[in-house]
Amino acid sequence: MSTEYLWYIPNQANPGHRGDDAVEGHNSLETLTGHAKALEDHGWGGALLGTSWGRPDTFTVATALAARTTTFKPLIAIRPGYWRPANFASAAATLDHLTGGRVLVNIVSGQDNLAAYGDSEGDQAHRYGRTKEFIRLVRRLWTEEKVTFEGEHFSVTDSSLELKPVVRGERRHPRLYFGGASEAAEKVAAAEADVQLFWGEPLEGVRERIERLKNLSEKVGREHAPLEFGLRITTFVRDTTEEAWAEAEAKVADMAAGRQEYLRDPQRRTAVGQQRLLDLAARGEVLDDNLYTAPGRFGGGGAGTTWLVGSAEDVAESLRKYEALGISHFVLSDTPYLPEIKRQGDQLLPLLRD
Repeated sequence: MSTEYLWYIPNQANPGHRGDDAVEGHNSLETLTGHAKALEDHGWGGALLGTSWGRPDTFTVATALAARTTTFKPLIAIRPGYWRPANFASAAATLDHLTGGRVLVNIVSGQDNLAAYGDSEGDQAHRYGRTKEFIRLVRRLWTEEKVTFEGEHFSVTDSSLELKPVVRGERRHPRLYFGGASEAAEKVAAAEADVQLFWGEPLEGVRERIERLKNLSEKVGREHAPLEFGLRITTFVRDTTEEAWAEAEAKVADMAAGRQEYLRDPQRRTAVGQQRLLDLAARGEVLDDNLYTAPGRFGGGGAGTTWLVGSAEDVAESLRKYEALGISHFVLSDTPYLPEIKRQGDQLLPLLRD
């Protein structure tokens, strides 16, 4: 199993995401293409593209960037509430075919602005039940010739795709990433996902979750290849350890003073995975060797709640410890996004690939 190193493109209509440079045209095709090409040039496999209602449409952005690049793999975040599975399976298979097998998919089940796009299945049981059916049906449409399915949330009759995803070696279709720390989410991941993504928890917490998901995979009778694991985290890298910590603490001080606009999403902050991260601050400002929990106290959310801070050598050592636990997919980022694509691609990635 080869290790995948991806970055993050926030795909935000408003500039300045998590302290990014607020420049004109920050989400133009030219700017985003510049990021995607920089990722190719500096050793990255591709990038996760953020999604939520109100952002530019993630699938459209991914298609545009794929058309302007040659190796860039978009990890396209999508919600079952936005798509019906047959429509999505067809769209993703088409893009996968046109790009020679570069599509990756991140299934998102967390709460969003449901009323704005006409979704009514907002309670947890329905959301995750629907997600399980969505993943199962999409996978069948990608790999079977004719599919009939009758579920609680979706149904198709004699459905087939004229164009299938690219098959190459063990790859049968785009890899399906999934997140979530609740019991309902972990049951879906154990049964249906290809990769379970974790946020930046301490090593012991990640170890516990990996063991739990492996055991759960057996209990639910998983029928696919073994579940793989990924880490989505902020990596705050500078030339020296001292410089990294000085700048990280200064950035958190700006957050505390309200001089930077960070993600403040009430719905996300009630999610089980997000609450696990926020609770870490009570255990200490720095956990393990260099996992910085202070950002979560002052508005940092999601992958910006905790940061791995240090020199490239420091951060590489920490990431290798996660890899030793079984993490094989890394989605890293820091702001300003474009300079950090280059810095971390040149300084951090070679250490991870040694």
